[in-house]
Amino acid sequence: MMPGLPRHAAARLIRAHGTAQAVIDAARENRLADVNAVVPAAALAAPFAARARAVAEATLHWASQPGNHLLTLNDAAYPTELKEIADPPVLLHAQGDLSLLDGWNAKCNAAGNAVGIVGSRKATMQGMANARNFARTLSEAGVTIVSGLALGIDAAAHQGGLAGAGSTVAVVGTGIDVIYPESNAALAARIRDAGCLLSEFALGTSARKQYFPIRNRIISGLSRGVLVVEATEKSGSLITARLANEQGRDVFAIPGSIHSALSKGCHKLIRDGARLVDTAHDILEAFGIRKAASETVMLEELTAAADVLLTALTYDPVPADELAARLKLDPADTQASLLALELAGVVERLPGGVFQRLKR
Repeated sequence: MMPGLPRHAAARLIRAHGTAQAVIDAARENRLADVNAVVPAAALAAPFAARARAVAEATLHWASQPGNHLLTLNDAAYPTELKEIADPPVLLHAQGDLSLLDGWNAKCNAAGNAVGIVGSRKATMQGMANARNFARTLSEAGVTIVSGLALGIDAAAHQGGLAGAGSTVAVVGTGIDVIYPESNAALAARIRDAGCLLSEFALGTSARKQYFPIRNRIISGLSRGVLVVEATEKSGSLITARLANEQGRDVFAIPGSIHSALSKGCHKLIRDGARLVDTAHDILEAFGIRKAASETVMLEELTAAADVLLTALTYDPVPADELAARLKLDPADTQASLLALELAGVVERLPGGVFQRLKR
């Protein structure tokens, strides 16, 4: 609520003076410990303005409700790893299981790890399946999944995290009482009940483009490593990966087709030194965690023609007519078989009559 006070300065001043009130008192008396952290006069008056008081009263009322928590930098429950980054949030709003924030998994009765999983909002079916399956395997091994509650990869990662004992933490770029996008409201409710919802923004803060890169430092700051599943070359997920690298976290990336724009960001990360992974066990091994039992997925019975197509399909996109010509199949029969495979969830239809196999 203090305009003009940079995040870096706020955290640095509180570390030096102990509390926010002590910072305000020191600024008024011109005895700030850090001369490079200038507190504007307008910022000093802001906490006493009517609007700030109203927000403070609403926040204290919110915090008094069961399951709601306010965490300051001095709070014992404030995540230890997050506190160590250059610009930690000076205040966190949390709902749910606070133990998930600090590396202790009460459900597994063991020290846990956290992995941030991020990627495109406009992900492919295969990308979302990868995010969900990686997250579920990691969560089953006791790893907490951290993501941003966005559409696409984020939502799939949270779903996978909820399927295991490690559960999930959703870091939102709005006030904790504002769910964005609204279509993820049911998922957010599940996370409140079985995971943890987290925000540094004041109650009532609506979704704004500039807030999401700010919250990304929390996703990486809470995590031991960050996995990028699908991302374009200009994706916000690359911001999270860069922040993770700056914070000393591991960066992992899943490779994809050279023809897909959603693979370009991951390939760039791998060229820049990110670790290429194609199974969740690669991450578990990097963390020194024993391998989780592998999962067997049973496919529905397929017709002989569909089985031939499935065998011929690769994970690179192929036009249906090219596939029919290659296998010397009737085009109409090929389309029918591809539809059956699509309904079975083992093939994805892309724009322009192009198909690719989904890894299961």
